[in-house]
Amino acid sequence: MSAASQTAGRDEVSPRARAGDLSLYAAGSIGMGMWVTVPGLLLLYFLTQTLGVPAFLAGLTLLLPKVIDVVVHPLLGTLSDRQARRRRHRRGMLRGGLLLAVAWIAMFSIPAGVSGTSAALWVGCFYIAGNLLFACFQVPYLTTPSDLRIGYHERTRVFAFRMFFLTLGLLGAGVAAPALVASGGHRAYARMALLLAGVLVVSQLVALAGVRRLTDTCGFQVPDERAHSALDDVLTAWRDRDFRALLLSYLFTGTTTHLFLAALPFYTQYVLHDRGLTAVVMGGFLVPATVSGPGWLWVSRRIGKQRGLLLSQGVFVAGSLALLPGERLGVAVIVAVVVAMGAAFTGLQLFAFSMLPDAVASAETRGSARAGAYTGVWTATEATGTAIGPYVYSAVLAVGGFVSTTEGHTVAQSHSALVALLLGFTVVPALLMTVAVAFQRRCTLDHVAAP
Repeated sequence: MSAASQTAGRDEVSPRARAGDLSLYAAGSIGMGMWVTVPGLLLLYFLTQTLGVPAFLAGLTLLLPKVIDVVVHPLLGTLSDRQARRRRHRRGMLRGGLLLAVAWIAMFSIPAGVSGTSAALWVGCFYIAGNLLFACFQVPYLTTPSDLRIGYHERTRVFAFRMFFLTLGLLGAGVAAPALVASGGHRAYARMALLLAGVLVVSQLVALAGVRRLTDTCGFQVPDERAHSALDDVLTAWRDRDFRALLLSYLFTGTTTHLFLAALPFYTQYVLHDRGLTAVVMGGFLVPATVSGPGWLWVSRRIGKQRGLLLSQGVFVAGSLALLPGERLGVAVIVAVVVAMGAAFTGLQLFAFSMLPDAVASAETRGSARAGAYTGVWTATEATGTAIGPYVYSAVLAVGGFVSTTEGHTVAQSHSALVALLLGFTVVPALLMTVAVAFQRRCTLDHVAAP
């Protein structure tokens, strides 16, 4: 019997969060979506097409800050647990993340005349600072559903609200940011960052209020009273077989989706020969993501989260391969395929993230309550995926001989570069997502009862 069936009765008596409180909490995902989308969508293109940074160096600029995240996120998860034991909440670390907007603005505000290696260093330094501040907000924010005293289906409901607002942030930033930087100039990128920074801060402030209300209504589960080292927390999480399978699957899922974001501007410019289609295709990807959440909730109740996640991954594999013919498909067909991939993207996020508190709940039945630690390891893995995706694509471009350029200049790309550009957007993500499926099939969380 699946966990969905075994826990249905428990969900009926567990606390049910108010929709208004969930909306306040989930509003924080608008800002999170912006931070995930805009650097993932624009930084590689910004570095190679405006700042003249070679493709391989640009990839390293995006990858190295994430290497730091691998260490920092588990540490913050452990610190968050310690704060929760002491204060019975995690809001202190959330407040520290409010400075994220400063790094956001600085990252895109390159001084005039700076290009090449110097530009890569500037962007890389502020990307590191931004990632650290983002982690201060993200780790305790995503731990909240694990902290609440709620059941299997209610955890999915919490993340369904979050996914709706996350995709609003992804959609708004994914469409607005490319439109605001369409000219490709330094000032356009700086202006875009300044305009969107206000939205980022407001969403974080609203989320703080939502976290407080949810914990007041649904209760707060305090972590183990005995403090643990960060290394012990990481090892405990890694030894959890189901969590490890879920984690590795999400690593390859995140790598795939962020490769898609980084490659999209190149696909529209060099394959479809119309850079203006970036916003159109991005809209086609994200609009269905904002409305498909209820459908995936229905799927979860019918077949469980595990099968729902495998279904979403399969659709993404098929969609990636379907885009291989490029402009021969026609814009209408390409957008239709991307719409299906966008709906699958909602399932990828909703099921994976809602299985995270399931893993925490399962661990608690074995005597280990370390929600912050598990979330820290999870967000470190997510950060790794966001970096590896663009890095993999930049490496494919470099192997193909792609030539970078600076603002106001154009370069004719070789046939091998164009082939690499296309394969990197289609075949490579399909292969990566197939690996994610292989790991996900090892996860058995839906076959054990969650409290």
